[in-house]
Amino acid sequence: MLKEVTRRLCAKIIGFVFFIAGTLKLMDPVGTSLIIKEYLNFLHLGFLSGISMVAGEGFALIETFCGICLVTGVFRKVTAWAVSILLGGFTLLTLVLWIFNPSMDCGCFGEAIHLSHFQSFAKNIILCALAAAAFIPFGDYGKPSKKKYTTFGLIGAASLLFALYSLIYIPMLELTPFNLSSRLAAAAEVPDIEEDEYISTFIYEKNGKRGVFTLNKLPDSTWTFVETKTIKKEDNIVETGYPELSFRDIDGNYRDTLAVKGNVLVFSINRPERIRTRKWNEINNTVIAAGEAGFSTLLLTAGDYETMARSLSRAGVSEEFSRELAKRSYIADYRTLISLNRSNGGAVYFNDGNLIEKWAAAAYPESKELGRLIRQDSTEVMLKADSKGRLSFQAYMLYTLSILLLI
Repeated sequence: MLKEVTRRLCAKIIGFVFFIAGTLKLMDPVGTSLIIKEYLNFLHLGFLSGISMVAGEGFALIETFCGICLVTGVFRKVTAWAVSILLGGFTLLTLVLWIFNPSMDCGCFGEAIHLSHFQSFAKNIILCALAAAAFIPFGDYGKPSKKKYTTFGLIGAASLLFALYSLIYIPMLELTPFNLSSRLAAAAEVPDIEEDEYISTFIYEKNGKRGVFTLNKLPDSTWTFVETKTIKKEDNIVETGYPELSFRDIDGNYRDTLAVKGNVLVFSINRPERIRTRKWNEINNTVIAAGEAGFSTLLLTAGDYETMARSLSRAGVSEEFSRELAKRSYIADYRTLISLNRSNGGAVYFNDGNLIEKWAAAAYPESKELGRLIRQDSTEVMLKADSKGRLSFQAYMLYTLSILLLI
């Protein structure tokens, strides 16, 4: 009896780790695809990078469903073999990463938790030990109660819907530097004061994390003041950084300050060659609506002006619309754009350089919404958007974990 309890406990611990790791990857499919690309490049399989999104999503689903099976205890034999093989592969791969120490993240928990290569390897060693206690000898697992299959079905369906939502819309939790309320570096750049021998630093807190700021670069009102510290100017100050949104015009000049002047709606177009006529028309309609509401509009593309022109021509967009887009188009780095908007393109609302809200390419804001947003206090808009995402994710986790534990 004690042996069976111990085996089930070890299996459940592994299951919760797998479920949480898989869920965090499902929440950020673009980030997961980047992790897969890094692994493929490290293994000299970069020619397979075209399948990184599909591979990342499939792998995250396998990890999530293995976790559900381990916690509920259904399909025990198949799950034991699958998890043992996965853990064996993870352990070997993280050992290689620890030895060669490439400049990449293991991606075990997506962007939520970053582990060093040694920490990732040690984590897998612990999970392997738990797996040995849970699965050896193979074949003697017992049987779950019938209601556990109902639990599996409920959580499995919720996980699939969660994955589908994350593929279409903005991730519920923003884990990139371009999170809601973040301030662009171009808006925070103020020349340092040279005459002071001492300098005051200000400690602020937000969402359980503390940041260090100077008088020239104070955070917005969503941060809570904690304390002030005065230090010598010569001491190194590890100041909380600001995300940098850099983009260039057709002459190669950086125009970052355009994104920090008043109300700005920034469209990120990661792959202009893949955009079809219907989507270009949606962008056009949103640009017009944003201008009428009082927004300045910017189109940032990861390609170049020639690629943009070919894409518009191939899509059959009118010359007038093409000229209007060209006036607002700038070139940015691909990685910057996918950090700015994780939905593989979309729109981002900035107010004086502060990031207020985001939309996926599948759900651009309509004219009424844009008019309402520009009339509202920007901080209230940001807090509402931030709270909505966090509460949605918390509700999903509460639903899944409560069913896993109670049914």
